Amino acid sequence: MGTHRDVELLAIGAGPANLALAIAIEELAGDDLARDSLVIEQADTVSWQRGMLLPEAQSQVSFLKDLVTLRNPRSRFSFVNYLHSVGQLSEFINMGSFWPYRLEISKYFQWVANSLAKVRVEYRRRCGTVEPRRDANGAVTGWLTRLSDGSTIGSRYLVVGAGRDPFVPTEFATLPAHRVVHSSDYLPRISQYPKDVPYRVAVIGGAQSAAEMFDAVQRDLPGCRPTMIMRSIGLKTYENSRFTNELYFPSAVDDFFTARPEAREQILREMHITNYSGLAPEMLEKLYRQLYLDRLTGEHRLRIVTMTDVTAACDDGDEVVLELTDRRTGAVDELRCDLVLLGTGFVRQMPALVRSLANSLGLSRIDVTRNYRLRVDGPVTGACYLQGVNEATHGIADSLLSVLAVRASDIVEDILANRDTDGAEPMAAHLAPVHAS
Repeated sequence: MGTHRDVELLAIGAGPANLALAIAIEELAGDDLARDSLVIEQADTVSWQRGMLLPEAQSQVSFLKDLVTLRNPRSRFSFVNYLHSVGQLSEFINMGSFWPYRLEISKYFQWVANSLAKVRVEYRRRCGTVEPRRDANGAVTGWLTRLSDGSTIGSRYLVVGAGRDPFVPTEFATLPAHRVVHSSDYLPRISQYPKDVPYRVAVIGGAQSAAEMFDAVQRDLPGCRPTMIMRSIGLKTYENSRFTNELYFPSAVDDFFTARPEAREQILREMHITNYSGLAPEMLEKLYRQLYLDRLTGEHRLRIVTMTDVTAACDDGDEVVLELTDRRTGAVDELRCDLVLLGTGFVRQMPALVRSLANSLGLSRIDVTRNYRLRVDGPVTGACYLQGVNEATHGIADSLLSVLAVRASDIVEDILANRDTDGAEPMAAHLAPVHAS
C-alpha cells in the first residue's frame, strides 16, 4: 500500500505555468505557504516542449516574457539573470534577437526549478486521478491526488498546469503504435528508428509543428522521402502585427474576460492565425528553399499535398495506407508509407484529468473565475486552479508564455485573499463559463 502525505498546495506539472506559480509563491506569499507547497512532475527533468526541442527551433515569444519579468522585473528568477548566472549574457546580447532558442528556454526552466529556495519540485511523480475531499457536511475541504506508484497526496489547494492532451485524429487511432508519432513525442520516438532505412514518411498538418517535423525528419532519417499533407491551400505565416500582438498583453485578459460572448468569439476567430495554423516566417522560407532545390536537382524526394483530407488509414502488413480525398475535386487516391508524423496539435476540450475531476464534483460544466479558480457548487474551504486551458474565457494568450508571470500572481493573490475563509466561495460574482466537453 502506498504512502500518504499532506501539503497545503499541490501543483501538478513542472511546466512553465507552475514554475511561474512557484516563483510567485516564494516572492509574494509567506514562508509557511511556500514551504508547504509542492510541484510534481512525471518526467525526471524539467523540459519545455520536450518532444520538439529541435536544435535550431526558436521561441516565437520575447525573452522578456519569461516566468517573472512582466510581474517583477527585478526578480532573481528572470531569464536575463539566468543568462548571467551561466555566463551566456554577453553572447545572447550579441545575437541581437528577442527570441531565444527553444533549447535555452528549456534550460532556463530547469535552472528556475533548481533555484527555488522554498517550494519543492519532485520528479518521477505521475498523477493518476484527483478527487475532492469533503467534510461531514459535504463541503469541499481540499483534494486527494493519487499517483501512479500508489501513493497519495492531500492538499487544500490544487493547481493543474499539466497542459492539454495530444490530439490524434480518429483515422490514425487504430494504427500500430510504432507507425505513428505525435509531435509531442517526436524526438524520443524518432531516435528509435534506424537511420539507414529509406522510410516513406507522411507528415500530417500544415502548421508550425508539422513543418518542423517535415524539416527535421530529413536530418533525423537521412534517406527518407517525406510527404506533407494538409487541408489548407498552402503553408502560410503567422499574422503578427504589433497591433494584434497587444492582445497578448496580460492587461488584455481583463478586457477579454468582461467581453460579451459574441465579442469573445470574434476576437478568437480573428486572432487564430496569430497562434495557430501558421508558421514562423523563417521556417516557411526554409521549406520553400528545400522544395525549390529538390526540384532543381531532380531528386523529387520532398512533396507537399494541399487541400487534402486523410479520410481513412489502415495497416497493410509492412506499410500504412492513407486514403486521401482531394477537397477541390472529391477525387480519392491513396498514399502508402512507413511512418506517420502527426502535427495535429492538442485536444481543444479540457484535459482528461480536469474532466474526471469535474465529474467527481458533479459539475455539469467547468467554470472558472477571473483568477482561474474552478467553481465548485456549495461551500468550499479548498480551491482548485486551472492554468493554460482557459482560452475561451481569458483569451488567446492563455496557453502561452505571454501571461504566465501575471497569471501566477493572480492565483497566489486569490489564495492569500481567501486562505482564512471557511464559508461559501467569495468570488461568485466574477464567475464565467469555460466551454466544457
